[in-house]
Amino acid sequence: MAKDFYTAIENRRTFYGISKEAVISDERIQEVVNHAVKHTPSSFNSQSARVVVLLGEQHDKLWDITKETLRRIVPTNEFAPTEQKMDAFRSGYGTVLFFEDENVVKSFQEQFALYKDNFPIWSQQSSGMLQYVVWTSLEIEGFGASLQHYNPLIDDEVKKEWNIPSEWKLIAQMPFGKPTAPASEKAFQPLEERVKVFK
Repeated sequence: MAKDFYTAIENRRTFYGISKEAVISDERIQEVVNHAVKHTPSSFNSQSARVVVLLGEQHDKLWDITKETLRRIVPTNEFAPTEQKMDAFRSGYGTVLFFEDENVVKSFQEQFALYKDNFPIWSQQSSGMLQYVVWTSLEIEGFGASLQHYNPLIDDEVKKEWNIPSEWKLIAQMPFGKPTAPASEKAFQPLEERVKVFK
């Protein structure tokens, strides 16, 4: 499915209502993610991004882990909305987990000591770009997605369950699936208050 760049940017939205219905093949999902990981820029071409794609039962397991982790934290009488939210994410087709390899970041800090304090910041910025590229790409393919941050609460169990290297730092989770409802309306602040141009 082809869309021009500007239309893809405009159409990318947050979808919470998603289903397990397949939109494209699992092989195509991997192609989309591989392309994003390969071509999203990183500072000094550090390529510190790491991604795990969870599909089927593995996707379900992530949101079961997250729900049970939150159950131990959220008061019982307040847990129902949290459980509904976890079940909504679980009802999707898959989840993309975004990590940054801290060993790579540290190695660049050592190589370029002058910029040492900036590399963790640049790592986060690069991860944000990758998240956006994957999100937009999945939407082009017909999926709806949202971006979640249950790290660091679930970090240890995620690493244990999927044998994730200890130096991979979990940054974000992106559940995706076929949209079951339209995205909500989005309000925009005046661009005149947000953009300045000097000639």
